[in-house]
Amino acid sequence: MSLTRRRVTSAALAAVPLAGRSPRGHRTLHLAGDSTAARKYADEAPETGWGTALPFFLREQVTVANHAVNGRSSKSFVDGGRLDALLVGIRPGDLLLVQFAHNDEKDTDPTRHTEPWTTYQDCLRLYLKGARAHGARPVLATPVERRRFDADGNAVPTHGDYPAAMRALARQEGVALLGIEALSLALWQRLGAEATKTYFNRTATEQDNTHFNPPGAIAVARLVARELLRTRVLARPDVVRLHEDIPASWITWPPAPES
Repeated sequence: MSLTRRRVTSAALAAVPLAGRSPRGHRTLHLAGDSTAARKYADEAPETGWGTALPFFLREQVTVANHAVNGRSSKSFVDGGRLDALLVGIRPGDLLLVQFAHNDEKDTDPTRHTEPWTTYQDCLRLYLKGARAHGARPVLATPVERRRFDADGNAVPTHGDYPAAMRALARQEGVALLGIEALSLALWQRLGAEATKTYFNRTATEQDNTHFNPPGAIAVARLVARELLRTRVLARPDVVRLHEDIPASWITWPPAPES
């Protein structure tokens, strides 16, 4: 999950906070996360963040504001001012969905690394506190799993204690938790080592087992939508197309903004 200046700039422009109050009956789901969820641009295709596909599963009255940024951890998202920028645009009744861990795990990078049971939880509390201070509802999502299989063909978890630490924090804070880590691991197991290749950003020049292509982003977004419904974060009328095929052609990559 390397971070470049232009990618940071592009993601920041894509996540400019919304101004003014939402129209009656509308609310915004703000997404804070890393490159697995972030919006991608034309020079990154076919890489696709699941946050791009999430609106396909939500009714029009629920708007997704994707603030996820490539390469960010729960710590560096805050330190870089992205949480503050997000909170400027959040309104009472909105949702703040938070998914981090991939970059928190990088213990050789002190600008991003957090420890699961201490600094990771401390950073996540900042998102919860910020959302609540603005009358919004915070929601935690355990990190989507990478594609990794052992010699026996079993899908292998890669996030260590981070999902457990997030689950514990959700219980302590009374926050809804979306179990995306376990659900995505089960999905990769069901599909198998070969079939999962068609869900990740694997091309002739890229053998990526972390980031998704359009089918993978759609599959993960479907898991997120189901969890939003299961946890009653959203009501049944808010969630659509759960049992429909979503064409990969619905995914588009806009030109990257000028750096």
